[in-house]
Amino acid sequence: MTITSLMLEKFINIPKEIEVITNQKITEIESFKTIEKVPHLVIGKVLTRKDHPNSDHLNLTTVDVGGEILDIVCGARNVDQGQTVVVAKVGAILPGNFEIKASKIRGEVSNGMICSLKELGFSDKIIPDAFKEGIYYFDHDIQPGTKAEDALFLSDFSMELSLTPNRGDLLSVLGYAY
Repeated sequence: MTITSLMLEKFINIPKEIEVITNQKITEIESFKTIEKVPHLVIGKVLTRKDHPNSDHLNLTTVDVGGEILDIVCGARNVDQGQTVVVAKVGAILPGNFEIKASKIRGEVSNGMICSLKELGFSDKIIPDAFKEGIYYFDHDIQPGTKAEDALFLSDFSMELSLTPNRGDLLSVLGYAY
C-alpha cells in the first residue's frame, strides 16, 4: 500500500516524525521517499510559437511565467500557442543533476526549458500516452508563476507500507489515518 502526504493530509495533520511513528506503532515501512522540491520550476503560458529559422525541428516560443516573459527554444513537436506548461527557469536543477542555464541554440536565445513529465523524473508507467513523446500541458488554465509542484499535486513524501493479513485496516489511506 502506497501512501503520499497529499493523500494523508486530507484526514490528519501529519506529524514531522511520520516515518518513525509508522515503523514503531503501526507497521513496517518498505520504502520511504521524500520528493525533492525544485526551485525555479513554475507554470507558464505559451504566448507565441514559431518555427526556428535555423532548424527544421525546433520552435521559438515566448512564455509568460508570472511577472516576466521568457524566450525559450523548444524541441517538442506538440508545443503550441495558448498551452499552460511546466517551465524550468534558469537555475533549476532537474533529475539527473541537469542544470538549466541561459544559452544560445542555433543562434537563438533560450532562457529556460518547457518540460516533459519524463524530464521531471516521472516514470513512463504513469505518463499518459498523449504526453510520452512531448511536453506536458494542462487541459485547464493555471496562473502563470504558480509553483509546478502545487499544480502537479506533488507530495512531500511517499511511503510504501508492508501489509500483513491481520491488518486489513491498512488497505486504505483512511484506515491508516485511523
